[in-house]
Amino acid sequence: MEKKIIINIGRQFGSGGKDIAAALGRKLNIPVYDGELIDKAAQDSGFSAELFKRSDEKKSFSFSALFSGTFIGGTEEYMSGSGLFKMQSETILKIAEQGSAVIVGRCSDYILRNHENALNVFITAPLEDRMKRTCERGEATPENVEHFVNKKDKGREEYYNYYSFGNWGMASGYDICINSSVLGIEGSADLIIEFARRSGLL
Repeated sequence: MEKKIIINIGRQFGSGGKDIAAALGRKLNIPVYDGELIDKAAQDSGFSAELFKRSDEKKSFSFSALFSGTFIGGTEEYMSGSGLFKMQSETILKIAEQGSAVIVGRCSDYILRNHENALNVFITAPLEDRMKRTCERGEATPENVEHFVNKKDKGREEYYNYYSFGNWGMASGYDICINSSVLGIEGSADLIIEFARRSGLL
């Protein structure tokens, strides 16, 4: 691919955002960063990946949950959620400097707001479809899936709004918003690519 592009994917829980990101990476032959961001941020910072996983897309982070109230000592015990966000942000900036990529969540659209070749996408879908996908993945049961999905979305909203000072999921904050239930995973990825081409980013 001649042009460098960063595609930032925001997504409602269960909307298929992760699968669409993977499809984009495959079709464009560029790397995709989702959970990989955690490992890379840990590697770049020298802290444990577990530390980042516990705070992943959460507004606040309690070390009492990690250490069960036991005094461990060392720098990690005193690292704030804001500190972890800063380190992860530095990793995202490094990724964008290196070349094209698809980055899932973690306020990447805000962190790369000054990047001239960034495309900001938000993936949504009807609640019923998101609940079905969540159950199929074995992440919840039919009895608790609605509460589970809503709680996940609430957490993402709080995290995004806290660190970006924006409004998660607000259409005006993205270049394109897509209902993944209309075109499916592959079709949604194709639409994003076509949008990027018509926008002059590809």
